[in-house]
Amino acid sequence: MKIAFIVSGFPTLSETFILNQITGLLDMGHDVEIFAQFNPKDKKVHSDVEKYRLMERVHYTSIPYNKVKRILKAIFLIIKNFHKAPLKILKSLNVFKYGKMALSLKLLYLLIPFLDKRFDIIHCHFGPNGIIGVYPKEIGIPGKYATSFHGHDVNSYPKIMGENVYNVLFKNGDLFTANTNFTKQQVVKIGCDEKKIIILPVGLRVEKFKFSTRKIQSEKPIKILTVGRLVEKKGYEYAIRAIVKIVAKHENIFYMIAGDGPLRDELESLVSELGARNYVKFMGAVEEDEVLNLYQQAHIFVLPSVTASNGDREGQALVLQEAQAMGLPVVSTLHNGIPEGVLDGKSGFLVPEKDVDALADKLEYLIEHPELWPEMGMYGRKFVEERYNIKKLNQQLVEIYQNLIKGKYE
Repeated sequence: MKIAFIVSGFPTLSETFILNQITGLLDMGHDVEIFAQFNPKDKKVHSDVEKYRLMERVHYTSIPYNKVKRILKAIFLIIKNFHKAPLKILKSLNVFKYGKMALSLKLLYLLIPFLDKRFDIIHCHFGPNGIIGVYPKEIGIPGKYATSFHGHDVNSYPKIMGENVYNVLFKNGDLFTANTNFTKQQVVKIGCDEKKIIILPVGLRVEKFKFSTRKIQSEKPIKILTVGRLVEKKGYEYAIRAIVKIVAKHENIFYMIAGDGPLRDELESLVSELGARNYVKFMGAVEEDEVLNLYQQAHIFVLPSVTASNGDREGQALVLQEAQAMGLPVVSTLHNGIPEGVLDGKSGFLVPEKDVDALADKLEYLIEHPELWPEMGMYGRKFVEERYNIKKLNQQLVEIYQNLIKGKYE
């Protein structure tokens, strides 16, 4: 099959789940191309980007910000490509039908890379890219259109843009996927036909996440780890406060926070204010090999996710599956789709959002009962192997694509 992925930025270090789909499909012999709005130019890039030579498969929209340059480039693109599909190009300029998308020339820039290509599937990741993706369909670019919802696109985005923001997408999209049942129900609530949406978790390459039994090492600290962007919904404030409570009784602990983001300065100030600089370390942005090393070093994983003030929430929280695959007991919250991805009481513990005392209690319980770590680790590993193996999930994805092409979801 020929498959197009429409994404926001590429390559993006934090969106390994999309990369795993792309490389998995390539491994299975399918032809994949990537259509991205921009290159984030991250300092660190996943090694698979180079291994699979993915930059050779990327097309960037590249819309000049300057209006004059945008118009001049658009004229050049029209002259160069008009012979390929004159009617489609003219449609992309129809301001009466497409409004700002046509007037701003965004639709033209989006359309051009598709003109001399044909795809069986056009797969958009995140709802806003699904909105963009259905424009080529309306103009006449053939293929079946699928959109995957992941979390913030169905939680906070409709609150910002309005409950009806996805109406056109739900009408014109051929199929939708959601990473958890919770996400699916949220998508249905805002207007998606339940018959057109399938639950498909995002997965990981389990062979990369080497399992090891966790145990205390004499005179070495118990290491607690969090991996994720430093944003409000990750709930770092509550983990830091819980660590401070625990340190009063257990000094031999060390909390590592891997990731970067807009809240870093605020969180570092909180750590200083609470006198926890000896127990908490910010690791900054990390690539996959560094993350794997941190998982290997750690004894316990914590992700205290919360509903952010703007309504943003977790979807699946893949890092919890990564940690469980490595054999780490996990502590997280009763938040959205997270309970679907943790065996509460077996591979970890779940506590109410923003409950520092409950978070501290569960972390302290694990610290005081290291004999539980091996069994919890084995439960978690088996659970991830059964439900989140990317090879199995990519096989399901191909079956979904094939059924979509056959019209089984109509």
